[in-house]
Amino acid sequence: MRDAPSHVAFFGDGDREFRLTPELIVELERKTGAGIGALCKRLFAGQFAHADVLETIRLGLIGGGEKPEVAASLIAAYAAPRPLIETYPLAVSVLEVAWFGHVQKEGGE
Repeated sequence: MRDAPSHVAFFGDGDREFRLTPELIVELERKTGAGIGALCKRLFAGQFAHADVLETIRLGLIGGGEKPEVAASLIAAYAAPRPLIETYPLAVSVLEVAWFGHVQKEGGE
């Protein structure tokens, strides 16, 4: 389902697209052991597990078009060893787009 909203951000070595399709949301729920509402609530509140952040980004990469093997290697290189202050905001942004869709920013951006 390529028409699910996406988020584009610099990750690793370039700009990448992140998208959580309905099928990937089911997989995210399975991998994190929480429904999407509970997962969003805990990430938005800052009460998350490291795996929540990593799986959100990894599955967002896959939904954005990366092969699963590439997504896993990008997570291993650029997310898992990095401070949470770098990866947490990206995971939140990926979930915000899945939850709220594209929000028009002030100034029409």
